[in-house]
Amino acid sequence: MRYTELSTELAINEKMLREIFQDCSDIVFRTISISPKILLIYLDGLTDTKILDQVVLQPIIYDENPDGLNSVTKLRGIIQQQLVAISQVQTVSKVKDVADGVLKANITILVEGEDKALVADLKGFEKRGIEEPAAEVSVRGPRDGFTETLRINTSLIRRRIRSAELKMESITVGQYSQTDIVIAYIHGVVSNTVLEEVRNRIKQIQIDGVMESGFIEEFIEDVPWSPFPQIQNTERPDVVSASLLEGKVAIIVDNTPFVLIVPMNFWTGLQAVEDYYERSIYTTFIRFIRYSLVNMSLLLPSLYVALTTFHQQLIPTNLLISIANSREGVPFPTFVETLLMEFMFEGLREAGIRMPKAVGSAVSIVGALVIGQAAVQAGIVSAPVVIVVATTGIASFAIPRYNFGTAYRMLRFPMLIFAGLLGLYGIISGLFILIIHLLSLRSFGVPYMSPVAPQTLRSLKDVIIRAPRWSMNRRPAYLSGANRTRIPEGQQPHPKRKRGDK
Repeated sequence: MRYTELSTELAINEKMLREIFQDCSDIVFRTISISPKILLIYLDGLTDTKILDQVVLQPIIYDENPDGLNSVTKLRGIIQQQLVAISQVQTVSKVKDVADGVLKANITILVEGEDKALVADLKGFEKRGIEEPAAEVSVRGPRDGFTETLRINTSLIRRRIRSAELKMESITVGQYSQTDIVIAYIHGVVSNTVLEEVRNRIKQIQIDGVMESGFIEEFIEDVPWSPFPQIQNTERPDVVSASLLEGKVAIIVDNTPFVLIVPMNFWTGLQAVEDYYERSIYTTFIRFIRYSLVNMSLLLPSLYVALTTFHQQLIPTNLLISIANSREGVPFPTFVETLLMEFMFEGLREAGIRMPKAVGSAVSIVGALVIGQAAVQAGIVSAPVVIVVATTGIASFAIPRYNFGTAYRMLRFPMLIFAGLLGLYGIISGLFILIIHLLSLRSFGVPYMSPVAPQTLRSLKDVIIRAPRWSMNRRPAYLSGANRTRIPEGQQPHPKRKRGDK
């Protein structure tokens, strides 16, 4: 028996739906034996049964209609008499729509003699509370973060952008998971070209299930083999809201607290959350320190290997003698020694992340101290290498975004190999290759190095420095659509002069 439309006979509808949900023990079929007979179908564990009893069953059986549904012959009559007082209710006539509604934690009501079903939203599963994101801690700023529930996440964005121009389009992806995805943007601010590209890439995804936003990210990024992320991810609603106001597009995936933001450029990966909450002079100073540490995390081990192996004449004499004394008795060349210590440091960092929080940080710190000290005393490695590797590791923690920091951690090893083979010439060659790669990257059609290359002077106010907010009048030209005005001009503070001042 294969029907696409619902029948007026309740027994036939029940048989069809039981065939679809065969061997699904969590699907509940509940019959209300009144006249006409009613069939309730819902997903156990994902439906609020308490509201089901109070809002659905009690009004139907006892309240306004003491004789049950004897006087109601049409499903429309149930709605008109408010026998089902639920906020989100829709009427469907196809068997597939009924099955999809049940699997999305809705309750379905079928009535004898009706060829339509009532699908009502009665989701009641357990939810994680709103907490501060552990991976994006900020000194100043909001403390709320996204959860695994889609509607809670969209509401956190709505709280910040209370405009009808904030649009949220829904798409379902995944043959079996049927995961809900929301594309959020601000109409008039977003670039229509970028928005259309996001829609097309998501609609072309064909996959059996989506467990996390990372599944979507891998399908829609421009260059999968690049170490640099081309899609930003965040757990912070304030970051998503600020990005939408710049003209970007947010991709919100159900069952994960990580929201994707596109397009992404190189400079976004180096900007921290509190850069936009502190005064501009503080932020600019911190950014100079941060960019210096970022370059150090990439180049310091390579420079040490190149100088000590090929270019000793560039090292001051006293320092060179100290390094030579510390290396006396070490069995490995400088390149092998540094590579070994870098590998061990990354191993300790990964072990600290994977271990329970109570002991993870202690194991990584104590492990680094014990192994480093023991290796130096045993004469396996020299003390300067331990200092260089430790300094590099500390510098890498200054990178605000985890996936961007991972890219620098990966690139440190090729740069180390270049330095071990060719010295400073190898480092320069590696930097040229890296710069060429960055200049060729694009994120949804936007150059990755924007607004530096191609250069947009107005947008340089938020790259190396962070200009005062009242001076950033225009949205980035490479991101936004027709509405590029962010702040009207002429809002620079001008304190009134006191009497007698000239």
